[in-house]
Amino acid sequence: MVMVQAGSLLAVALAAHTAYNLKVLRDPMFSGIEISEPISILIPARNEESTIAQAVLTACAQQGLKDFEVIVLDDDSHDRTAEIVNQLALHDSRIQLIRSDEQVPSDWMGKQFACHRLSQIARGSVLVFVDADVELAPHAVAACVELLRSESLALVAPYPKQHAVGLLERLVQPLVVWSWVATLPVGIAERSLRPSLSAANGQLLVLDTKAYQQAGGHASVRDIVLEDIALMRSLKKSGARCTTVNGAHLAECRMYQSTQDVITGYTKSLWSAFGSPAGSIAVGALLAATYIAPAAGMVASPKKSTRAIGTIGYSAGVLSRALVAQRTANPVLPDSLAHPVSIATFIGLTALSWSRHLRGKNTWKGRVL
Repeated sequence: MVMVQAGSLLAVALAAHTAYNLKVLRDPMFSGIEISEPISILIPARNEESTIAQAVLTACAQQGLKDFEVIVLDDDSHDRTAEIVNQLALHDSRIQLIRSDEQVPSDWMGKQFACHRLSQIARGSVLVFVDADVELAPHAVAACVELLRSESLALVAPYPKQHAVGLLERLVQPLVVWSWVATLPVGIAERSLRPSLSAANGQLLVLDTKAYQQAGGHASVRDIVLEDIALMRSLKKSGARCTTVNGAHLAECRMYQSTQDVITGYTKSLWSAFGSPAGSIAVGALLAATYIAPAAGMVASPKKSTRAIGTIGYSAGVLSRALVAQRTANPVLPDSLAHPVSIATFIGLTALSWSRHLRGKNTWKGRVL
């Protein structure tokens, strides 16, 4: 009874916080005034033949930019990634392909090393890092650069719309955005230089080049699995302001193509999300108390009062999920109704991630992490 009450109270509080955050959350929009400064759109790619063409084409289709380049670094792919980009470059001089079979240094993660090399080649005063499975809307970059300059920011971190197809995807992918909208004080985080108030998605990052370099760039996060959040923290430590924004209208991505990809993708990184096994256990217990216990009380408690309180807590969790889904153009129903199952799945993936990490079994794109 006590856990159901406490969990329900916290779920209601987080639902209210979610609603408030969605009121202050920015949606970058392009004013129509052409951006004159040079922009570098940088795409690290490793074995991305199924998505790279659309990523490059939507990058080249950016509007509102007077001067921009698109640089793709083929990171020792074993498929047709380089061939596809090379064919596109024959018809568009703004596309530059860099082919690399260089061994990733032992103290670097593969993606960070690729982004670091791209930043060294880029000539833009703004760096736009885009994953090779992301499709940009026509004014995505211009809208983010406008916000970057108008608010004197070092980093604009949009969260693209996440396409989820399979059952496991639909259970866990919505949590990518929901988790920070529900818990991060968005307005305070934009004004604060506290590194702990950071949320970023490496699928799309828009940075001031000088601020990026002064903070140490990707070299400063070379060995960190969740490099996107770490990069924002690095920038804040250097005294630079950053903001996290809704990017559902700016870009879209299907992060994983199969159930196995979802499992591999999440287990490669979740172990590092909360600092330690104890941290992961604490967060998992808090999530279970807030979103699973009320649902369990709602359906299983013999006491009518407990069932009523559990119903309130469950409904608050569903409402929080539904509000975020509606704002980010994702399915509201029936996915939001399964929120307790989503939380349970997340906890399970975190446990599996730690198991694989401790046994040295985590891999991504053919590389051991």
